[in-house]
Amino acid sequence: MPAPLRNPFLCPGVFSFTLLLSINSLFFRSCYSIDEQGQALLAWKNSLNTSTDALNSWNPFDSSPCKWFGVHCNSNGNIIEINLKGVDLQGLLPSNFQPLNSLKSLILSSANLTGGIPKEFGDYLELTLIDLSDNSLSGEIPEEICRLRKLQTLSLNANFLEGAIPSDIGNLSSLVYLTLFDNQLSGEIPESIGALRRLQIFRAGGNKNVKGELPREIGNCTKLVVLGLAETSISGSLPSSIGMLKRIQTIAIYATLLSGSIPEEIGDCSELQNLYLYQNSISGPIPRRIGELKKLRSLLWWQNSMVGAIPDELGSCTEIKVIDLSENLLTGSIPRSFGNLLKLEELQLSVNQLSGTLPVEITNCTALTHLEVDNNGISGEIPAGIGNLRSLTLFFAWQNNMTGNIPESLSECENLQALDLSYNSLFGSIPKQIFGLQNLTKLLILRNELSGFIPPDIGNCTNLYRLRLNGNRLGGTIPSEIEKLKSLNFIDLSSNLLVGGIPPSVSGCENLEFLDLHSNGITGSVPDTLPKSLQYVDVSDNRLTGPLTRSIGSLIELTKLNLARNQLSGGIPAEILGCSKLQLLNLGDNGFSGEIPKELGQIPSLEISLNLSCNQFSGKIPSQFSDLSKLGVLDISHNKLEGSIDVLANLQNLIFLNVSYNHFSGELPNTPFFRKLPLSDLASNQGLYISGGVSAPADDLGPGAHTRSAMRLLVSVLLSAGVVLLLLTIYALVRGRIVNHGLMEDDTWEMSLYQKLEFSVNDIVKNLTSSNVIGTGSSGVVYRVDLPNGKIIAVKKMWSSEESDAFNSEIRTLGSIRHRNIVRLLGWCSNKNSKLLFYDYLPNGSLSSILHGAGKGGAEWEARYDVLLGVAHALAYLHHDCVPPILHGDVKAMNVLLGPGYEPYLADFGLARVLNSSTDDDDDDGFCRPSPRPQLAGSYGYMAPEHASTQRITEKSDVYSFGVVLLEVLTGRHPLDPTLPDGANLVQWVREHLASKKDPVDILDSKLRGRADPTMHELLQTLAVSFLCISTRAHDRPMMKDVVAMLKEIRHVETARPEPGLSKGVHLTAPPPSPPARILVSQGSSNCSFAFSDDSI
Repeated sequence: MPAPLRNPFLCPGVFSFTLLLSINSLFFRSCYSIDEQGQALLAWKNSLNTSTDALNSWNPFDSSPCKWFGVHCNSNGNIIEINLKGVDLQGLLPSNFQPLNSLKSLILSSANLTGGIPKEFGDYLELTLIDLSDNSLSGEIPEEICRLRKLQTLSLNANFLEGAIPSDIGNLSSLVYLTLFDNQLSGEIPESIGALRRLQIFRAGGNKNVKGELPREIGNCTKLVVLGLAETSISGSLPSSIGMLKRIQTIAIYATLLSGSIPEEIGDCSELQNLYLYQNSISGPIPRRIGELKKLRSLLWWQNSMVGAIPDELGSCTEIKVIDLSENLLTGSIPRSFGNLLKLEELQLSVNQLSGTLPVEITNCTALTHLEVDNNGISGEIPAGIGNLRSLTLFFAWQNNMTGNIPESLSECENLQALDLSYNSLFGSIPKQIFGLQNLTKLLILRNELSGFIPPDIGNCTNLYRLRLNGNRLGGTIPSEIEKLKSLNFIDLSSNLLVGGIPPSVSGCENLEFLDLHSNGITGSVPDTLPKSLQYVDVSDNRLTGPLTRSIGSLIELTKLNLARNQLSGGIPAEILGCSKLQLLNLGDNGFSGEIPKELGQIPSLEISLNLSCNQFSGKIPSQFSDLSKLGVLDISHNKLEGSIDVLANLQNLIFLNVSYNHFSGELPNTPFFRKLPLSDLASNQGLYISGGVSAPADDLGPGAHTRSAMRLLVSVLLSAGVVLLLLTIYALVRGRIVNHGLMEDDTWEMSLYQKLEFSVNDIVKNLTSSNVIGTGSSGVVYRVDLPNGKIIAVKKMWSSEESDAFNSEIRTLGSIRHRNIVRLLGWCSNKNSKLLFYDYLPNGSLSSILHGAGKGGAEWEARYDVLLGVAHALAYLHHDCVPPILHGDVKAMNVLLGPGYEPYLADFGLARVLNSSTDDDDDDGFCRPSPRPQLAGSYGYMAPEHASTQRITEKSDVYSFGVVLLEVLTGRHPLDPTLPDGANLVQWVREHLASKKDPVDILDSKLRGRADPTMHELLQTLAVSFLCISTRAHDRPMMKDVVAMLKEIRHVETARPEPGLSKGVHLTAPPPSPPARILVSQGSSNCSFAFSDDSI
């Protein structure tokens, strides 16, 4: 219910403003001859802080205000309209317009007005139009405004109004236009809205705190044309009464909490043109009666949970221009009836479970500009008549099961700009006619079974920006005509059967940044001239010969250079110093000789990897190598190097070092890193010795010693844990009886539901018994509750009534957000003794129970990957899509719940915090500062290092915790596994394992080992991502949107090779951040490629 109205004369600001108007009115009445209407206007003007010239015509010496700017009168000299739209008034709204008793229209939009809406507005009874939009008005909408029975238009949008929509809004019986969008309104839409029988426009979107269900009384507004409630917290399902809106043309209720199915009655909305219900939780099938909407033009239902087949009846909506059903759970085939949609411009069906073929009839849709069917199970061939789609600008069919040849007729789609057919089973050659498409900017056909050669016609495709043909069986040479591609930025022809040399003409590609030709049969030398714009070059696993050209130093933007496993010779030119941005250099497995140039040690950016192994280098390690303080991987094994390796003692960031099979001598540096270095990485250096002489490792105490020690530790830990668990169980049972008794004694409950649920508080309380406990957490115990209607929900009872912070945090956080991988809050209730939260019931427990419960990690890698990616998406949403960002605060496997299909849901927001923006100079990591609160709690084993210090807690703390979850999933070990050696936790154990150059495969869960190479590559790449996330310094950790991009890339490039030279180490190359989800869908499969792929946007 609305807050009680305050006496305005008790408010100093309102009192002074009212007094000022009264004094002004008395002054003008006594000094000037202007009538009472003019006196009221002049009094208001005098209260403003404006310096505008627009009101210069408001002259107190005039006999009438009717000729003043913005003032309109009737024939009797009575003011009927005031229109000051766009005038910079800088003040408060008038409360003294009672003399204007004929005023019908008050337009003060975009006038820089502040303060509240005076309750005196309810006295202007002749008003038919009020437009106060686009100002900075605050406070509540006064109930008094509901007295204006003649009001037809009320526009209050784009302000900062708060509170609920007045419950008596239905008294405005003449209202036609009601626009309240983009404010800070809250509460539910009053049922009295149904009394507005003349209402045509109702827009209240952009009010995040407007909640509850759309009242069924909305169906009584039978003249309604536009219904807009987007970006609110409206929940429940669309009422069947929606079918009573025979004149409705636009329904926009997207990005809300809508659920349930779409009622069949939607088919009765015969005038409907635009139906925007995307980004909700709508389930159920698409109603067949959708085909009755003959005037439908836009159908946007993406990112829901709709199931079943797309009904054939949709093909009867012949006026439709846009269909977007992507990111749902739709099955079946694409209806052939879509061939009737001759006006269809955009068809987006990406990320579903569609099967069957791409119907031939789709080629009848000659107005199509966007055809997106990627990420489905579509099979068969691309229709030969695809060339009929002359207006097509974008065609995405990647990640399907399509076969056959690429039809030549695609070349007839002369407006085509982006073509992505990757990850299918297409065969045959690439039709040369395709390269005649002058508007084509992106051509992506990676990971198919294409053969033949790249035709010289590629030079005709002059606007090509991105070319990916990797992972096929293309032969022949790289055509020299490539030099004509002046706009080319990204080219990946790796993993093919190409021969011949790298054409010198590639230097003509003056905007090229990414060049990947690895794993072919390319011969010849590295060209003397390469585009100076290059940032990434990989020509490894080929047959290149000759020296490395001195002109390599001209590549001043180069960050990664990989020439491994070729037949290159000669020395490394000193000009390599010109590559001042170089981060990774791999020249391993070649025939290089001579000394290692000191210039390599003078490249401070060299921080990822330096691999010079398996060459013929001689001499000493340059002393300048001691300056490579950021370097993570160094491999100089299998050379003829000599002298001391003391120069490497200062490389504090090394996690991998191999100096074996050289002629090094002297004492091994006595540092923790070198003390843990495996002897295999030092082997075959006869003059190299450990201080005190070479001896067996100190921990070699016999085969049984470690086992006995570990068993004693394990038994003691398990006994202690058992006692603690028994005590906790007894405590929970006793506490449950006491608290439940308190629950039943106090019947004064406050309850709020966000979904349509039918139950009483007693239905909940009587189920809160020990037999229904399904879990416990830091803030409470969770019960399974079976409602009388058969629905099952989960109920969390806070440990005590004092747990208000955690309780309020969950309501505040989960009540204002929605994401498919975040547990849904259904509602809450509380009394003086207890606080209860209601959630969807998720039947498969937690990720922790899967990994460490009775099943002991039985999930396959594919299922584990999907869970990790889902949690990453949820955290990225909290950090980057919520404004302000939200810090979860307790990311752990126990808080990842699993739905019916083992889909992940991030839960337990009791420690979540909203973060405030900051412009501090030291905040250069792109994150927000937390609200000033006491040090955040978390869960041991998952907490970031900054939790134990005075450092600020940011989203990067969540990133660290997620990194621990990654390790937990990969290793199958709990973060505080007592069986780990030397009392180490999981993070320490993994770090030490990798730093000691042991095989990373050994730390993987035994159930994940022994897989095919592509899967093992995914596992090791995921391990690399986890290593980035658990960086000790928060600044060094990636953002969650980057983590999502990296995880997607791991699965997306599935069989890509590990970085040469790191096959037994950690691959640290990370892709750039990914764009928002909808942008990603519109860009094709290439957006998560290694290095700069997103720059092709």
